[in-house]
Amino acid sequence: MLKQFFIICSGADTDILKDSSIGEQNKYAGIGATVFFTALMAAIASSYALYTVFDNYFAAIGFGLVWGLLIFNLDRFIVSTIKKRNNIIDELIQASPRLLLAVIIAIVISKPLELKIFEKEINQVLLKQKNELTLANKDQIAEQYTPKTEALKQNITTLQAEITTKETEVNALYDVYINEAEGTAGTNLLGKGPVYKEKREKHDAALAELQTLKQDNKAKIEATEAEIAALKTDYDTKIATSQPIIDGFDGLMARVTALGTLPWLPSFFIFLLFLAIETSPIFAKLLSPKGEYDFKLEDQETAIKTIVEQKKEERKLILKTDFAVNDKVYGDIAEEDELYNYKRKKARELMQAQADAFYKKQQKLL
Repeated sequence: MLKQFFIICSGADTDILKDSSIGEQNKYAGIGATVFFTALMAAIASSYALYTVFDNYFAAIGFGLVWGLLIFNLDRFIVSTIKKRNNIIDELIQASPRLLLAVIIAIVISKPLELKIFEKEINQVLLKQKNELTLANKDQIAEQYTPKTEALKQNITTLQAEITTKETEVNALYDVYINEAEGTAGTNLLGKGPVYKEKREKHDAALAELQTLKQDNKAKIEATEAEIAALKTDYDTKIATSQPIIDGFDGLMARVTALGTLPWLPSFFIFLLFLAIETSPIFAKLLSPKGEYDFKLEDQETAIKTIVEQKKEERKLILKTDFAVNDKVYGDIAEEDELYNYKRKKARELMQAQADAFYKKQQKLL
């Protein structure tokens, strides 16, 4: 049962193989098994590749089965259409397009499995790339907010500097009127005289201005700090919103690109393995000697070709003979007086009818 299934997979004529030797049947069963397992590997590889795209088992398995069936049908067609000839050069020319197609199929099949085999290494490369993207993303978003934040911080510094300057002025006025009262500066008179009162009033006015300035600048600083906090919240929101996009940088194209950064030699050997698997049925047909099945198939095909050519030649002879008979028949008829007189009579009637029609038309025009 399994042997018969693999023979069907090989694309060989089961009716011819049924009457062939066991060795011939085993040869084509082996070719069919190679075709089947190549398609199976293609289905597995494409399922994994599509899972990285859709992230859904059912979709990946469904598309993987369709892809496997496509590869199976294509390989079966390639193997079944290679015919054994008496010249190896002719066989190679016949197989060259199919070998090129086999190379393309091997590349398509091997790439998803390479992604699975080197999954850990690819994950490490992707992690590094994600970290770099995260830092770059933060820097790019920060470029939008840093100038505004720095300007607001500079505004707070200016407001605080105004308060500090005013406090320094008030402290200086305080020292002035205290020294005046102690007699250590100014008029150098001990006691609270008119000069003391004048300097005290000047200090008190500056102190009131300081209190007002502190209240005003405090309100401005609080408003500016609220703006900075809002910018910080907006910045954090954008970081949080864009981070899932970076975390999702794990698709098929990203993995293929990451695979390209790894050493090429292991991937190349995997490709060679699948190339050998994919081309093995073709080379098996090319390298195997012309066997019993090939002779029987050739006999069947040449028999049909001979019959077709024979019928074609017979049709040509029938047509040629028919032309010759017709020429002779019409030649004999042309010499008969009865036919001549009949055609002469009809020609006379036709010319009379034309003359009558022309006469009637001329009368209508008068």
